[in-house]
Amino acid sequence: MPRRFFRKFAMKRERLKAQWWLAPFGDLIHDPNLWVIRRRNVVPAFALGLFVAYLPFPGHMLAAALLALALRVNIPVAALSTIVVNPFTMGPMYYLAFSLGQYLLRQEPRPFEFEMSFAWLFDRFVYIWQPMILGGVVLGALLSLVGFIALDLLWRASISGYLARRRRRKPD
Repeated sequence: MPRRFFRKFAMKRERLKAQWWLAPFGDLIHDPNLWVIRRRNVVPAFALGLFVAYLPFPGHMLAAALLALALRVNIPVAALSTIVVNPFTMGPMYYLAFSLGQYLLRQEPRPFEFEMSFAWLFDRFVYIWQPMILGGVVLGALLSLVGFIALDLLWRASISGYLARRRRRKPD
């Protein structure tokens, strides 16, 4: 089941070769291992995308794709699994990361008032960057570990169920 599910969203290498803006990457992105739908390539890519999603900086998809390229795992899965960070989940996720980082750094909680402006960001940046990054790395690592184990177990269960059904159909 997971292989068929991911195959629906898989990009075709032939379409990528035709893109002029990918020409500088040449043979790097045309490696079949970066696009194949196998457990050994998809599960680590999923975990990588979940980790990158918790890092508090913009450009999650691009960062996940570049890291997937460097780590030789499935690029589309790594990029798409960063979608867990969206406008609905961003606030609670990053607030949780900030709170955890504050706790781990043993910083005293200050009253938190948010204002949507660059002045607020530059004024508070000195105070929030350390706990935000530490909490994001810790929660990202935890989420990626849970995602890795969950998807790997789901994939293995799906394969074992498929093989069991196939053995039952096969006449002796």
